Amino acid sequence: MWKDLYLQGGRVIDHDQGRISHSEGQGYGLLLAQAHGDEVTFRSIENWTKQHLAIRQDRLMAWKWEPSKENNITDWQNATDGDLFRAWALLRAARDSGWHDFGEVAVSIAHDIADLCLAPDPRAPGELLLIPGAEARRDDDRVLINPSYFMSRALRELGVAADEPRLIRAADHGETVLAELATTGFLPNWVDVTPTGFAEPMEHDTLWGYDALRIPLYLVWSGQKNHPAVALAQTLLGGGDIPDHLVVEAISEGAPRAQSNHPGYRAIRDFAACSSPLDLSSGDPQSDYYPDTLLLLVEVAMRETDCPRQDQP
Repeated sequence: MWKDLYLQGGRVIDHDQGRISHSEGQGYGLLLAQAHGDEVTFRSIENWTKQHLAIRQDRLMAWKWEPSKENNITDWQNATDGDLFRAWALLRAARDSGWHDFGEVAVSIAHDIADLCLAPDPRAPGELLLIPGAEARRDDDRVLINPSYFMSRALRELGVAADEPRLIRAADHGETVLAELATTGFLPNWVDVTPTGFAEPMEHDTLWGYDALRIPLYLVWSGQKNHPAVALAQTLLGGGDIPDHLVVEAISEGAPRAQSNHPGYRAIRDFAACSSPLDLSSGDPQSDYYPDTLLLLVEVAMRETDCPRQDQP
């Protein structure tokens, strides 16, 4: 069903954003195809990605492809999470699925992430922050980060495969940063890191939202089910006032701005709890790309961690 709704000729389509395709969606699509052993779909997605998004002089992708624009690419900057998931999916394809022709590309992307998408933490210059793009704002006194990009399992596996200890250091420090953020009582989509601590980002509102709700998914998938940010995310998700709905966007003071009962968001909540039965029903097949994709990612993560469904032996 997901392929029928969101995949066309190797292009993953985000209908709610004007039918654009983005590097995140292509990376997720590759990961899902690999995890389900669908080599035909995997190759179709990778071929489209190489032809339409891998247009930079490095091995990273332009982050957005717009069907309504004449040249389709209006912003050639990358988004690090898309590159990270693409590289991880290519690595898994070569290492785990036997599709060996993808291993070299995975390693090349990993090297460019290490070279271009890491920056020293202004509080501790010996530590490395994963930044949201090669052109993202960063200087000695202020670095913009998106905490939901810290997928430490992918960083570590790519770091080992590419012999890139910087990626492993970034994974370790990313988990530390998430623990530090948890002490503030809030997990923002975007935040600046300064020599004196965290600060409101210069380009974004300070919100818990659609980006940040991936934090518990990635942490538990990475073996960090007891991480303090996982517990805080459950609290933030459950802080709404509509029965059977979760908070998918809130201001820093805690007031909800958007709530949803989509199965994809409920699956993240249940996976974060680990001991609760996971609701992996398909939900409304005409909903939207993002929560439907999160639902499938939770299914994969559940198979790859020690948080199985409680109704299974």
